[in-house]
Amino acid sequence: MRVAMFGYQTWGHRTLQALIDAGHDVALVVTHPKSEHAYERIWADSVADLAEANGIRLLLRTRPDDLLDELKAAELDLIVANNWRTWLPPEIFALPKHGTLNIHDSLLPAYAGFSPLIWALVNGEPEVGVTAHMMDGELDAGAIVLQRAIPVGPADTTTDLFHRTVDLIAPITAEAIKLIEEGFTPVSQDRSKASFFHKRAKRDSLIDWTWPAEDLERFVRALSDPYPNAFTYHRGQELRVLKASVSKGHYGGTPGRIFIKEGDGVVIVAGPEARRGRSPGLVVERVRTADGTDLDAHEYFTTMSGYLT
Repeated sequence: MRVAMFGYQTWGHRTLQALIDAGHDVALVVTHPKSEHAYERIWADSVADLAEANGIRLLLRTRPDDLLDELKAAELDLIVANNWRTWLPPEIFALPKHGTLNIHDSLLPAYAGFSPLIWALVNGEPEVGVTAHMMDGELDAGAIVLQRAIPVGPADTTTDLFHRTVDLIAPITAEAIKLIEEGFTPVSQDRSKASFFHKRAKRDSLIDWTWPAEDLERFVRALSDPYPNAFTYHRGQELRVLKASVSKGHYGGTPGRIFIKEGDGVVIVAGPEARRGRSPGLVVERVRTADGTDLDAHEYFTTMSGYLT
């Protein structure tokens, strides 16, 4: 097929490589300029470098507003998109013979939008995955061509899930295009099961000590390095929580209280019903201070008093 690719970061890089490896005629690649946004500096394999290394025409754009004439001239069979960060209007996504195939790293219709792996792990989903779907007028809402899932293990971090889902991109891209070539009819999404998540900002990584300890333990795993970590404040200074577990004992009091040593860490009182003393706390095991120093909790918390806020 003669295709154009819209994409960015490692997700776009894997998609472009899949198109090249499958022998498709890639007429044009459109990608975003480099960004200093915290979530765009990681998993940042360069789409631009890969296109240039393969002699493919490359355009850097924040938005696709001026591309219509060039795309028309390319006489495309298909546009393939992955991690394109701004809206593609109908005059673009409907232009090629077969429309536009979007690759999204969630099991649509759930977790449309941004940072789906993080949100899914925060919410305790039993599985995550990748969906190839046809683009329509609503973001991540088009009919599904192909979908693959992987289970979420009890110790998985978002970093673990990223590596497993990104490896699905190449085979899903190749197989989805083959299905389109063969005339497969995509399956409409069940919009009653849809959810849409916003871009993450620093505020979204702030620990809320009124959450149950089980939820906070997942929250810490969901914000594993190299993602911006879960954080709290201690004595007015930012403190990142790198590793944590659910306490064996039940602890009562005010959420956020630095309470007692247990196992490899220090228990922080947590949960909406903490005052009743029937809930576990969060055992903080490893922290990173505001100056970037990593410490075991026993090293950092020298007294069992005060609060994390």
